Amino acid sequence: MSPAARSIVLVVDDDAGLRAMLRAVLAEQVDGVLEASCVAEGLAAAARAAPQLILLDMRMPDGSGLEFLRAAGDRGLSSPIVVITAFAEVEDAVEAMKLGAVDYLTKPIDLNVLETLLDRFVRRRAATAEPDHPPLPAGIVFVSPLMRQVLAEVTAAARSPAPVLLTGESGTGKEVLAELLHRWGDRPKGPLVSVNTTALPATLIESEFFGHERGAFTGADRRRAGHFERASGGTLFLDEIGDLPRELQPKLLRALETGRIRRLGGEAEISVDVRLVSATNRDLEAEIAAGRFRTDLYYRLAVFGIEIPPLRERPEDILPLAHSLLAAAGGNARHFAPAAEKCLTAYAWPGNVRELRNSVQRAAILAPGDRVLPEHLPPAVRNAGHEGPASAPGSPPPRVLAEIEREAILAALARCGGNRTHAARALGISRRKLLYRLREYGVEA
Repeated sequence: MSPAARSIVLVVDDDAGLRAMLRAVLAEQVDGVLEASCVAEGLAAAARAAPQLILLDMRMPDGSGLEFLRAAGDRGLSSPIVVITAFAEVEDAVEAMKLGAVDYLTKPIDLNVLETLLDRFVRRRAATAEPDHPPLPAGIVFVSPLMRQVLAEVTAAARSPAPVLLTGESGTGKEVLAELLHRWGDRPKGPLVSVNTTALPATLIESEFFGHERGAFTGADRRRAGHFERASGGTLFLDEIGDLPRELQPKLLRALETGRIRRLGGEAEISVDVRLVSATNRDLEAEIAAGRFRTDLYYRLAVFGIEIPPLRERPEDILPLAHSLLAAAGGNARHFAPAAEKCLTAYAWPGNVRELRNSVQRAAILAPGDRVLPEHLPPAVRNAGHEGPASAPGSPPPRVLAEIEREAILAALARCGGNRTHAARALGISRRKLLYRLREYGVEA
C-alpha cells in the first residue's frame, strides 16, 4: 500500500498500549502519527497540526470523547474524527456522530476496518487534493477557508507582473503576504524593498522614493539611490499607500506607467524594473471621494486586489496561530490550558494577528511552567473568556443565528442595490466574508 502524501493521524487515547499498537500499524501507512493521552492534549495537538484524521477514544481521564467533539466544533477544528468505543457503548458512538464524528471503531479494533477508514479519509484526500499554493515558510499558519482563498489568490498574483494592492485592517498580515508574492514570483532572488510611507519625513519623501543627486538640497552631500532604484530587478512593497501625500501621487503614477524615474536634482531619466506591491488599511474609494487619493493611481495600483479578512472573521485560525506563536516564543511555556484557549477564541482581536502575537509573547514570558493559564493573558483577552462565547445559554442556536445572518446580508444587499462592497461596509464585515457567505447560501457571488 502506498503511503499517503503529507498525511498525519492523531490518536487521542489514555491507553498507552492501544496507542503503541496503533502507532505501529499507522507508521507504515501515513507520514506522521501524533499521540495524546487526554482531551486537553488532543485538542491542543489537533489545533497545532490540523491532522488528516483523528482517532478518538470515548473515555479519558479529563473528559469524554463527546466533550472533545463539542470543543472541536466550538473551535472550528475541521479534521475528520473517528471515535473508538467498546461494543457495549455503541449508543455513545451514535451520539458522537450527531456531534460531528464521521465514523466509529469498536474495540478490539478490526485492522481491515481501520485500513478502509484510512483509504476513505486520508489517502483518497491526499490523492485528489490539488495544492492551491506553494509550501508556506515556517511560522505561517492557517486552516480557515477564507485564508485558503487568500493564499490561492496570492499564488495566482505572484505569477503575474501586475501590481498588487493588499487591503485589510491593521495587523492582518499584509507585509507577510507581500513577502510571499515576492518569494513565489518570477524574481525571488531580486531585492525586496519594504517601505512604510507613513514613516518617511514629508520633506524627504520624494528623495526617498526616487533618490537625489549631490547638491540637490541642503545636506545632500552625495548621490543617493532611492527605493525604486534599490528595488529594480525585484519587488517594491509600499505599505500604508493610502497615506501617500497627494503631491507625490502623480510622480508615483508616472514611474509605474513609464518604468522611468528621475533623481531629485538630476536631469537624466533612469529605467527601473520593479514589481510593485502596495498595501493599505484605508478605504481608498472613500479617500478618492474625499479628494485625497487619485483615481488613476488607484486603478494602476489595484490591477490585482487582494482583501485580507480580519482575524475575527476566521476564528478557525486563532488557536493554530496561537500554538505556532507560542512555540516560536520559546521559554518553558509550551501549551495553553483549556481555559486559556477559551479566552483566546472568545476574544474579538481588534488588533488582529499582531495583537495575538503580542499577547502570546507576553504569556510565554509570564508563564512559569509548561502551561499558559488565563492569568498569563492580557486582561482584555482574559475577561473575554469570563464573558463566554457568543453562543452562550439563552442565545439562539447556531442554525437560527445562521438564518439571521443570511437575512441581514440579503437585506443589506437589497438596500445597497446589489453593490457587494457597499453592503459589506454597511454590515461591518469584509467584502471577502460577504462573498464567502453568499456562496454558502447558494447566491451567485
